[in-house]
Amino acid sequence: MTALRLVLRGKPDQRLDLSPLTPDRLGGLDTAAIEALPLHTTRRRVNVGDIFQVHPGDPAGIVIEGGSERFDRVGEAMRTGVLTVEGDVGQQAGRLMAGGQLVIRGNTGGWAASGLLGGILEITGDAGGFLGGPLAGERTGMRGGVVVVRGRAGMRVADRLRRGLVIIEGDAGAHAGSGMVAGTLVVCGAVGALPGILMRRGTIVVGKVTELAPSFVAAGGVGLVFTGLLAREAGRFSERAAVCVRGAGVRYAGDMAVLGKGELFVSD
Repeated sequence: MTALRLVLRGKPDQRLDLSPLTPDRLGGLDTAAIEALPLHTTRRRVNVGDIFQVHPGDPAGIVIEGGSERFDRVGEAMRTGVLTVEGDVGQQAGRLMAGGQLVIRGNTGGWAASGLLGGILEITGDAGGFLGGPLAGERTGMRGGVVVVRGRAGMRVADRLRRGLVIIEGDAGAHAGSGMVAGTLVVCGAVGALPGILMRRGTIVVGKVTELAPSFVAAGGVGLVFTGLLAREAGRFSERAAVCVRGAGVRYAGDMAVLGKGELFVSD
């Protein structure tokens, strides 16, 4: 059976909450019930049918044709299936995902993959700041799953990462991997100032670093067994990331200002 298709009617004039549009939430609903679902974030009521033309199909695979930076919380808490957005989205895409696959064929706003628990989030464009990071008042960021960004990412990617794999094929902003508790971050391009600042554990691999915190110290050579295993895992999602990991030639330990059991590798 073909996928359930939601075709954008026109540019929305307000921010919209798209969290109801996931495979697990739409399963068992007919077209009329889907069209009646509310998406508004203001007092003015907006339903799915006001924003999208709904073309029936299997909700285990949903395709949203047309994007907008006003589409917030796309794929939030989804557990199964595949959700694809053909265009840009707004804030908190994939927040609290526990399973399934979310594909954004465009750019995302801030806090994409915030609190991710499982599943795969792929962003073919650029990601905003705090990718995988916690919202205000939360203690940790991502706790599992995989995030792949084919373009660039903003500041503080993988902030307070606790578990999971984050791959950025392009560059990333300042403070990448700040406060990491565990997990792995691979940035194939250059990172901004102070990557890994205040990280306690975990692994960061970068292509180029402009400014490293003085609380990171040189820690000898790079183990071929380790880089081989990490390259194999990263290569499942990004060949460019695998090449970056295999090229890691310098290793630093840190952040010695805190626990100091993290490691940062720089490619040749």
